Amino acid sequence: MSEYAALVALDWADKKHAVCLFAETTGQREQRSLNHTPAALQEWALGLRQRFPAAPIAVGLEQSRGPLIYALLKYDFFVLYPINPKTLARYREAFSPAKGKDDPADADYLLDLLQHHRERLRPWRPDDQKTRTLQLLVEQRRRLVNDATRTTNRLTALLKSYFPQVLDWFSDLRRLIVCDFLDRWPTLDAVQRARPATVHKFLRAHHSVHRLTNERRLQEIKTAIPLTNDPAVLNSSQLIVKVLTAQLRTTILALRELDRHLEALCLTHEDYELFAALPGSGTVYAARLTAAMGSDRTRWRTVDDLLRFSGVAPVIERSGKQHWIRWRYFCPRFFRQSFVEYAEQSIQHSFWARAYYSMQRAKGKGHYASVRALAFKWIRVIWKCWQTRTPYNEVIYLERLRKTGSPLLKWVADHQQ
Repeated sequence: MSEYAALVALDWADKKHAVCLFAETTGQREQRSLNHTPAALQEWALGLRQRFPAAPIAVGLEQSRGPLIYALLKYDFFVLYPINPKTLARYREAFSPAKGKDDPADADYLLDLLQHHRERLRPWRPDDQKTRTLQLLVEQRRRLVNDATRTTNRLTALLKSYFPQVLDWFSDLRRLIVCDFLDRWPTLDAVQRARPATVHKFLRAHHSVHRLTNERRLQEIKTAIPLTNDPAVLNSSQLIVKVLTAQLRTTILALRELDRHLEALCLTHEDYELFAALPGSGTVYAARLTAAMGSDRTRWRTVDDLLRFSGVAPVIERSGKQHWIRWRYFCPRFFRQSFVEYAEQSIQHSFWARAYYSMQRAKGKGHYASVRALAFKWIRVIWKCWQTRTPYNEVIYLERLRKTGSPLLKWVADHQQ
């Protein structure tokens, strides 16, 4: 307790938090509830500072992100210890097998973990402001991409039921030209009644200038046969199409705006060039990897810590004489996705990544298992570049593989003969 004047545990709730406090001076535990309002949180925090002015205060809570931790960040005398909700749940079950949950009791259990097992916990050190902004933006961008995918899937299903020709005329529905086309001509009959010159002018105005593609579209519009003439289907579908295209247009424009902000922020981030040098990273993946690695280079003492945290490293389980390897279930999903999705992208741009993926497939592994194995390799490379602040260089890396006698290069040589 010498490093902290007090230990505090907060069990978060939407409107009211359960608080349990242990003070070294009294040796007693104190429990209370705390309203989740800016005024109540400030009054409570400043009261603790006045009561314990000599040393920092340790705070255990289940969040590593969210409104509560954002509210506590402005008080520099708090040292935050995020505790995994699964850890708390397992600890609770050890003393309450019936799995009864109660907020004051959970705050008491959180304080137990903080008081007796603090050496196994790591205090949360926030990244710098640019990195935290980048983290929030790339996660919100991914949510917008998911929104666009959901809307596009609904739009695809609807068009298949009454106007399937649009799916042949436009290969990707996630474009403004599709939204504007369906707003103007929501049915086959509507576009067939339009003059070909009008449709051609529309296509060119939306930067669709490939002559053969536009000629094919105009010819197919002229000769197309409607899938259905049922007024009930056509009338209802037109209304829903307008709703879906409005949603899709808003999401597309939001993504463009977000990408502009991301690009501007990335250009000012000191670590961005490290990740922009990775083959095939582009602005989006470079931003996601910059956000994932963060600015605190002491967060992961070894690359194995990063591999386990990311969820890319598998879990080895042993029981008696048996042991098996399984997928790591609990990890930050977006964090893992950033590395796995980049690894898949790198196959098209990196010689050794493409060769390693092919070698894994030749061993009989499926596509996703091969990509995860490649992500495992990429994390080791990225961690070293990040630690040494050295941009990745494919030529240097291939030369290192040659000098160390990598079996990957031997496999490539054997399969090129």
